[in-house]
Amino acid sequence: MSRKSKEQIAEVYRQMQDYICRELESADGTGEFIEDKWDRPAGGGGRTRIFKNGNIIEKGGVAFSAVHGPTPDKILKKLKLDQADFFATGVSIVLHPKSPMVPIIHMNIRYFEMDNGEYWFGGGIDLTPHYIDVADAQYFHQQIKNVCDKYNAEYYPKFKTWADDYFYIKHRDETRGIGGIFYDRLKAKDNQEFEDILQFSLSLGRLFPAIYGYFMKKNSQIPYSEIEKSWQSLRRGRYVEFNLVWDAGTKFGLDTNGRTESILMSMPPMAEWEYMYEPEVGSKEEFTQNHLKKGIDWLSFEE
Repeated sequence: MSRKSKEQIAEVYRQMQDYICRELESADGTGEFIEDKWDRPAGGGGRTRIFKNGNIIEKGGVAFSAVHGPTPDKILKKLKLDQADFFATGVSIVLHPKSPMVPIIHMNIRYFEMDNGEYWFGGGIDLTPHYIDVADAQYFHQQIKNVCDKYNAEYYPKFKTWADDYFYIKHRDETRGIGGIFYDRLKAKDNQEFEDILQFSLSLGRLFPAIYGYFMKKNSQIPYSEIEKSWQSLRRGRYVEFNLVWDAGTKFGLDTNGRTESILMSMPPMAEWEYMYEPEVGSKEEFTQNHLKKGIDWLSFEE
């Protein structure tokens, strides 16, 4: 079998954006995506879709891009690559809910190719609950493991550990949330494996609205007070810190002269920072804070 071209991969990712947006609009019930098409002066462009007037989703973005051009020296040095033009395409999503009982979620699936023959796949999905609920964490990780196991039994344990290490706020010594999976520079030994990796990324894309639709329906009806809203604002602040200080995708986009508005669509609508905040002992806020750690096996976790 022949390998799909970069243009064909871009098209299936474009279609994945359409699918995810339709499913999220249906799950929210009132909100809709507003599309902003853009061109990158150095080559390529994309479609950024921002969620408006949501019932459950306060702010969200589902972005597709297919960009190309000379690879910046900063990227070449960081990745230890020889000079060559690049092509990158993918779908990136971040959703911030109104309710602090509904988690923040992120997903990214992407493909990178250079005209010297270098290529790889990358991506992942992770959950950032404002309040950690063990049953929700188990559900999330089990759904991801089910998809991973369809393609390679080594994917989940390997990529779960990778996510724990990647979605880590070093200056806070805490993880961004309960993790998920993360992978990068994933290559194939033949055309069949290339297709399998592509289909794995598309399976994650199809899983995304199913998982988040579950949390939207289940958790959006849970009552909350100003205490929970205040905690949500503090957790959103941590999300901002990770994305601006540590996230490789943000840095790559800015280093390749990407579109700033689309790159920073992941920012929450509001966030807060409180000096030397300490959660109350025995509170659900303290439970969450104490379990933002690497290496937790959520599938077999017992309180």
